[in-house]
Amino acid sequence: MSEKHEEDQEFDVGSEDEAAGKGTWKHAAFHVATTIATPAAYAPLPFALASLGWPLGVSSLVTATLATWYSSLLIASLWRWNGKKHVTYRLLADSIFGQFLCIILPNHCYAICLTIFIFLVLEGFWGYWSIAFFQQVASIGNNIAIQIAAGSSLKAVYKHYHKHGTLTLQHFIIFFGAFELFLSQLPDIHSLRWVNGLCTLSTIGFACTTIGVTIYNGKKIDRESISYSLQGSSSAKRFAAFNALGVIAFSFGDAMLPEIQNTVREPSVKNMYKGVSAAYSVIVLTYWQLAFTGYWAFGSQVQPYIVASLTVPKWTIIMANIFAVIQISGCYQIYCRPTYAYFEERLASNRTSMLKNGLIRPIFTSIYIVVITLVASAMPFFVDFVSICGAIGFTPLDFIFPVLAFLKAGKMPKNRAVGISMRILNVGIAAWFSIVAVVGCIGAIRFVVEDVKTYKFFHDM
Repeated sequence: MSEKHEEDQEFDVGSEDEAAGKGTWKHAAFHVATTIATPAAYAPLPFALASLGWPLGVSSLVTATLATWYSSLLIASLWRWNGKKHVTYRLLADSIFGQFLCIILPNHCYAICLTIFIFLVLEGFWGYWSIAFFQQVASIGNNIAIQIAAGSSLKAVYKHYHKHGTLTLQHFIIFFGAFELFLSQLPDIHSLRWVNGLCTLSTIGFACTTIGVTIYNGKKIDRESISYSLQGSSSAKRFAAFNALGVIAFSFGDAMLPEIQNTVREPSVKNMYKGVSAAYSVIVLTYWQLAFTGYWAFGSQVQPYIVASLTVPKWTIIMANIFAVIQISGCYQIYCRPTYAYFEERLASNRTSMLKNGLIRPIFTSIYIVVITLVASAMPFFVDFVSICGAIGFTPLDFIFPVLAFLKAGKMPKNRAVGISMRILNVGIAAWFSIVAVVGCIGAIRFVVEDVKTYKFFHDM
């Protein structure tokens, strides 16, 4: 590990001393559920199923659920893989991929493309910087997407009470950004535990309300008018399917597992296992039901943000939107922390005194939120950012990196049969989701290009 990375790790550990080791597995579950099970993540799932069709859509959803659950447990198991605590994704990557890739590929011949990908992206020094890049893409892209979703929900509540009101989507995106600037002054993830506890309850509230109203609306609709066939030309269907894979990857994104684990008391690995599993129990109950009922109710005409497809009863739709805003407020905070930590690392390495007197945090949090708010307001294309973020950010972090890191760290079970099975499973996950990352990115870019041609900047969606 380089001197620079050692300084970063020293700072990371020191900055989290007050929070580290205090959280229970329940707090971990709150944090994990907040980062993954946001309305912005599972509200587009019916749309993703509509772009893939029942067989491929259901199988993709179930596969992604099981793969990320498994990958999350692998990351938790690597907490002290070499006897040292690694409190961020970047430092974990740097500690594992510090030598040549041939160490993790003994006597195996994998696909050339996978080998090149691993070598160029995850080997040695590049392990640190590639993970830093993926985490920033995931964090920033996620916050752009969920700020658009929060603005849309706030606008829907406003329009319910002021049908002829003049405020636009951009106003509500700005209002939400101002609130997040206030929450950004909280020092660390552990300080958000009560916020995220409320957000987890809001996740359940949003899911239950939206699922119930979706079923109600589905029964009100003439079922013979609902079509489940894929829409558009062969080319359009293909790109829609690519885009949908990125959406599903986004829905299971959690780029903060080591950071969350750093707030959990010992035995950290066992508590994290319990926290992750509890969070995924909530995710399965909400994701699958909303995805299946949403696609059943509206078919291929379902909107990218499921709440936009709901019509009656109005008060329940307002309730769902309020739940969404509350939940998103906590998720936003979790995902902005890697960027804040990066700036604080740089400042600590320069030994600036401004960090100590509290002037720096308000300055760089303001810059961060202004930039995110500006992009979200200028290009409020929710599903496009969801797909790009899923393909480029979350797929490498949550599907590919964990299984390769586990292989490289040599944490295989002593039982030979189980060890071989895990190797095959890990390589299979890495290979398949490398493909998903590429095609998801292709689909997302195409949709962005089409939307830019259709809408003007700062369009009131």
